[in-house]
Amino acid sequence: MIDRWIAEATECDFKVALEVKKPKSWLKSVSAFANGIGGTLFFGIDNDRNVVGLADAQNNAEAISRLIKERITPYPSFILAPEQEDGKDILVLSVSAGRSTPYYYKADGIMEAYIRIGNESVIAPSYVLNQLILKGMHRTYDELVSEYDFKDYAFSKLRERYKAWTGNSMEEKLFDSFDMRDEHGKLTNAGALLADDSPIRHSRLFCTRWNGLDKSGGMVDALDSAEFSGSLIILLNEGVSFVKRNMKTRWKKTADSRVEMPDYCERSVFEALVNALIHRDYLILGSEVHIDIYDDRLTIYSPGGMPDGTRIQERDLSSISSTRRNPILADIFGRLGYMERQGSGFKKITETYRAAHNYRDELEPKFYSDASSFQVTLYNLNYGAAANTTKITIEDENVAIEVAIDRLNASQGTIAKAKAVFANMGVDGVFGRSDIAAITKDSVTAAGNLITKLKNADLIEPVSGFGKGKYKFIPPKE
Repeated sequence: MIDRWIAEATECDFKVALEVKKPKSWLKSVSAFANGIGGTLFFGIDNDRNVVGLADAQNNAEAISRLIKERITPYPSFILAPEQEDGKDILVLSVSAGRSTPYYYKADGIMEAYIRIGNESVIAPSYVLNQLILKGMHRTYDELVSEYDFKDYAFSKLRERYKAWTGNSMEEKLFDSFDMRDEHGKLTNAGALLADDSPIRHSRLFCTRWNGLDKSGGMVDALDSAEFSGSLIILLNEGVSFVKRNMKTRWKKTADSRVEMPDYCERSVFEALVNALIHRDYLILGSEVHIDIYDDRLTIYSPGGMPDGTRIQERDLSSISSTRRNPILADIFGRLGYMERQGSGFKKITETYRAAHNYRDELEPKFYSDASSFQVTLYNLNYGAAANTTKITIEDENVAIEVAIDRLNASQGTIAKAKAVFANMGVDGVFGRSDIAAITKDSVTAAGNLITKLKNADLIEPVSGFGKGKYKFIPPKE
């Protein structure tokens, strides 16, 4: 019987006896369970799960109910059940996850809210308390109205993406339907996070390519590093570009073509970074999203654990339902084509990896979370792979493309502009005439002429899914 109870408990604590004179020892767990995903207290069982039994279960049950009513506010939902195991009386107190958070322990001149970290109940840090307050109000951070005026900020990146994805210009009324501003012209936090020059300063992205397998790389610790701020769209684009320029692609010939084998699956990197930016906890100050690239792996870290308080490493990824910490941001990114509204990011990350030509079981992406952080680890698909020299040719595609650009039948000025575009876009960057014009400081017409030259030289190819007139660089044909 007791094994069944313990197996079914989401979180649990064991108490040999009921502490009536010092009830805080177990009431803090009641607070923590109500503030989290629920949990169960077992009275009459020691920490080794040995059934000790209670001398007076009836009086203990009355005291438990009374003390919860007197010292936990608001009053949580719970079930107190008497059980017998090996002829000994025990009490099972099941506390439900609360909807009116935070639930405080209030007595002895103090008022404290508790949360679970591991198998302990600890005082909620200030940012968690703020989360619980919002949860109890049925509000989210991204819907709160900020102090910033809509008229003071530009949204060119948002407008560009909306135009590219939908084919339509972004009308002013959409800022209201997207919940980016209120009726008084104030930005919501979602709106502030999507402004070109976002005023939310802790919304930043730190990227580092470390020298080696950890952060102590010897003579040169970092091979490349960058810090980005601004709109979430800027952070997403710059983060993906940083990864692209710090990875290589192997390829192997087939009878009539070749198979590309990049270090990392671009789609997996994209999905992981979208999740990090959209689902991060913006109430945690002094912490940013980080991309760290090592020789054998890439990690994407974001502040804030799972929104429902669970630990991702203990969950079945295929059965995790979509829980959105920032639902307005998630909805906007869905409308922009960056993510699906039904929430399938984890699945896409793993399935894309498994479909890679150079995938091995030991390279399965890993997910880790705790109360204040979330991390995705993507392994370098080419690191440590035994190269079959009769089948696999390793080539730096960047060099091949740069050499082909040098050989273009064009003026040196045109060649220099083509190199500048490639330096910005790499082999995976998607671009159109407006992107080239921004890089080369030329007119859109001149950018179109450059596209024509690159197409005629078979150095770029059209891509779909990013709007009309979009291209990417390809290695020169042999």
